[in-house]
Amino acid sequence: MSGWLAIAGLGPGDEALVTPEVRAALAEATDVVGYIPYVARVAERPGLTLHASDNRVEIDRSRHALDLAASGRKVVVVSSGDPGVFAMAAAVFEALEAGPSVWRALDIRVLPGVTAMLAAAAKVGAPLGHDFCAINLSDNLKPWALIEKRLRLAAEADFAMAFYNPRSKSRPEGFARTLTILQDACGDDRPVIFARAVSTPEESIRIVPLSQCTPEMADMRTMVLVGSSTTRIIARDGAPIVYTPRSVPA
Repeated sequence: MSGWLAIAGLGPGDEALVTPEVRAALAEATDVVGYIPYVARVAERPGLTLHASDNRVEIDRSRHALDLAASGRKVVVVSSGDPGVFAMAAAVFEALEAGPSVWRALDIRVLPGVTAMLAAAAKVGAPLGHDFCAINLSDNLKPWALIEKRLRLAAEADFAMAFYNPRSKSRPEGFARTLTILQDACGDDRPVIFARAVSTPEESIRIVPLSQCTPEMADMRTMVLVGSSTTRIIARDGAPIVYTPRSVPA
């Protein structure tokens, strides 16, 4: 079986943040499969077929990519950021596990990328410099009750937090609930970073005390980072630096 499948992360937006490994796979690919705006980031060329699809057909997209690879094609499934962080790698493996046995003989690789969480953190300093957790605030694939439980436990454990998919037009209430939970549980003015469209021309960064955060500060292009109780702000000329020290007092 000569076909192969690579599940690749295109990074947060800036082409300079696409890894050489991912560039090499795209240069060799016969087919690129992915969500419409991510496939649009891949340059057309002779011998390459682009397969763009809607955002809510991840399993169908995965099956299509596996079928293409099983037929001998060299396939790259593209995600933004890192494919293993709330992205296509898990979807492909869900399809693989439930699919025909022939798919399991394929050469399948996951090619990491720079996820938005890390790109956003780097823009302001090192807010994830100690223990942290990442939570997807979308309740499309899990119940809100589970999200709320995880938020409360993360606040109790004093993690720094990174929130993906904070607020969409179809579910604007979720982020409002998130802020209420955090404001009740954390009880201080720990810094919150709203990093929108990081590494693109539309990038904007805001650092706001938790008590002053409002739901309208985030949308689906925003990565939200919440500091722990030990997170510090270094004031200076220009943008401040936000960091979480490497140690916690006993």
